[in-house]
Amino acid sequence: MIIICGGGIIGLSIARELLKRGADDIIILEKEKDIGFHASGRNSGVLHAGIYYTPDSLKARLCLKGNLLMKEFCRNKGIPVLETGKVIVTKNLEELKILEELYVRAKRNGAVVKLIDEKELKEVEPYAKTVERALYSPLTAVVDSKRVLKEIEKELIKSGKVRILKGVKYEKLLNNSEIKTSIGNIKFNFFINSAGVYADRIAHSFDVGLKFKILPFKGTYKRLVKEKSYIVRGNVYPVPDIRNPFLGVHFTKGYDGVVYVGPTAIPAFGRENYGVLKGIGLEAISIMWRNFVLFIVNNKFRNVALTEPRKFFEKIFFKDVSHMLKDISVDHLIPSRKIGIRPQLVNWESKELVMDFLVIKDSNSLHILNAVSPAFTSAFAFAEYLVENYMANGGLK
Repeated sequence: MIIICGGGIIGLSIARELLKRGADDIIILEKEKDIGFHASGRNSGVLHAGIYYTPDSLKARLCLKGNLLMKEFCRNKGIPVLETGKVIVTKNLEELKILEELYVRAKRNGAVVKLIDEKELKEVEPYAKTVERALYSPLTAVVDSKRVLKEIEKELIKSGKVRILKGVKYEKLLNNSEIKTSIGNIKFNFFINSAGVYADRIAHSFDVGLKFKILPFKGTYKRLVKEKSYIVRGNVYPVPDIRNPFLGVHFTKGYDGVVYVGPTAIPAFGRENYGVLKGIGLEAISIMWRNFVLFIVNNKFRNVALTEPRKFFEKIFFKDVSHMLKDISVDHLIPSRKIGIRPQLVNWESKELVMDFLVIKDSNSLHILNAVSPAFTSAFAFAEYLVENYMANGGLK
């Protein structure tokens, strides 16, 4: 019996990979009434193409392969793949050095990228603006993330070897082969923790990864008015601060033709703090304390904490993105109900944000921590990596 805690894209993809390798008794625990309630169903649907990540990191090794595997899956299932590509544009001459660094990283990661001038940019994204050069990624694409989740779910259920228990919460570890859940105790041979924003809590209940804590960041979005959706063909991104793991507020045209503008990376006060006050519980005190400590000791976090919350204000949000496109005004950005929470892992000993995926194996359990962007893109490749390196047909290697 294999238990997978968390029915997001990573948990579902691991179950799918285990089935391929002969596993025949898998339970997925999902605390919500359906899959896709959190990060996996709230993202932009962008399939990244291996540009940003430090060479030889897990993100760098798995992103592009995951991109290709996800596209293949979508085509086989009849899910539209918008292969519109992406451009990363600069707002001043100083950003050209970072753009070149991204180009070097991308090449080392095996990505297909090209540095283009303003004339070439106009051919890809006619309304995009840049200073001298931009970086073009033709393999970046967009899919309907919720539909992907549903198709994987159908595949798993159809196998007859996977049970997805919805509305069932993990409560605690009883011993090395049994957990307590909201519907009773369940025995296991192997336990996989892919619980997203709650992954650290569950790992800690196994006495694993005690120096790591998750800090939630709120990603808010706006959208372009329908009359202006034509000014974005695919994805227009800014040059990010590569010292932090966030990619910056960007423009993405979705599968439905809506152009979303976001996400922000605002420190949140709860793991499900989707509204102003919604999702704030007693843990808010400890989260605020962690934010305060990082604000004092970590310059990179301090910069995020000082700049991102200001984007709640329309004019500041617009100022942050206005350099990327021609012919837009603050009135063209309207509210969106789309909000996500990024479960960002922090090494509390070093007080640094963890930049890469993190996996910890302990006895007969596996804990996937910091499964943040590009986790959705990388999911199938990540699942292959996990099973090959930490499991063999559901047993320990």
